[in-house]
Amino acid sequence: MDHPTVIHAVDHAVFMPEKMGKTTLFSSARLLVGLNAFEPGQAHALHAHAGMDKVYHVLAGEGLFLLAGRELPMRAGDLLVAPDGVPHGIRNTSRARLVVLAVLASGTHAG
Repeated sequence: MDHPTVIHAVDHAVFMPEKMGKTTLFSSARLLVGLNAFEPGQAHALHAHAGMDKVYHVLAGEGLFLLAGRELPMRAGDLLVAPDGVPHGIRNTSRARLVVLAVLASGTHAG
């Protein structure tokens, strides 16, 4: 994908029957923008990123944000920030598809 360009992110979602689908929309040394696409019942297990903050923005569907010891409902329009080192994940608990924009920013750049 050539940048800069306007992206209708949901159009780039890739769904897979056996596991969460992932699509990279943009990548640089400072930023990664991708999509996580979940069929009903699929999940992205708890994990953490060292030196990176992560933003999840729900584009379509609903499910649960998984945080260390907590499960928070999410639906289209919701946003969650998982700071550096905080365990996080997602579970699609609905009967519909779930699409989440994931933005990871390196904590090593100034700003």
